[in-house]
Amino acid sequence: MEHSWTQDNLESLQSHILAEEQKCLGATGEFTWIISAISLATKAIGNKVRCARIQDVIGEAGEVNVQGEMQQKLDIIANEIIMHCLGNRDNVGVLGSEENETPVLLRRRDEGGRYAVLFDPLDGSSNLDISVGVGTIFSVLRLSDEGSREEAMLQQGANQVAAGYVLYGSSTVLVLTTGNGVDMFVLDQSIGSFVLVSRGLKIPSGNKTYSTNEAYTDKYSQGIQSYLKWAHQNDYSSRYIGSMVADVHRVLLKGGVFLYPPTTDKPDGKLRLMYEGNPMAMIIEQAGGKAVASKDRILDIVPEGLHQRTSVILGSEDQVDAVIKHTT
Repeated sequence: MEHSWTQDNLESLQSHILAEEQKCLGATGEFTWIISAISLATKAIGNKVRCARIQDVIGEAGEVNVQGEMQQKLDIIANEIIMHCLGNRDNVGVLGSEENETPVLLRRRDEGGRYAVLFDPLDGSSNLDISVGVGTIFSVLRLSDEGSREEAMLQQGANQVAAGYVLYGSSTVLVLTTGNGVDMFVLDQSIGSFVLVSRGLKIPSGNKTYSTNEAYTDKYSQGIQSYLKWAHQNDYSSRYIGSMVADVHRVLLKGGVFLYPPTTDKPDGKLRLMYEGNPMAMIIEQAGGKAVASKDRILDIVPEGLHQRTSVILGSEDQVDAVIKHTT
């Protein structure tokens, strides 16, 4: 059920999470502190994004990250902000960032570190110089007692206790799921708080729209090429921004399908399973959609490494099925 914000029903992110925790038997309130830290970090990042050109933090930093990609100045800043804000939470045991080769071990489980938070600090950062919407993606896991801290993080996406993203665009939007549907919040600059604007988001079906980088068409499989040819013949529209958060946000609200399939030079896919694929898949599924890698459910993939790559096809169930029909 969708819920629209007015001054009379103002609900902050913090009060919303507290209310949700009260519905869970045995909840301790610890989870609220993690979301609070993410909220604080993304407010700071959003401010940096808005002032990026003024503060001269646009462009490359001159360093290559673990993914082999040139880091942007704001990649490093956003990473440091999140590390600082989450590192101060006593119940966070491990932090994993797309920008760091190894996870940061903060505290043992017997010291209170029961959760791991994985994140892409600034998705789409190469688009900052042209003011395209960029974002932060995050995933929260409950750590097991077995193995090393890194091994304990290598869990299927189905085990996530929460996932979300923040889109820094015309407004700062936070989309969150804790496994009970998808809610959307917008940062109200006048009070400095994320407020609930939509509850229980559902992806619309029937939208004949796809989102992919068609410059890679010749590198796609015959199945994906067949789908694109079929889509062209059936009056589909193409919408592609080049920032995953922005593209997925549009699909979440409008319907359609987002495709980042394997290519001949990247047969395993390009997106990171733990930092991008899993959290986005959880959000899409919780909104009634579907998320697969080729034809297999993304959330069922057993990861072998924190920086493992994956292909991604996600969106409304009918549109994802239309892709699968051509690829199997």
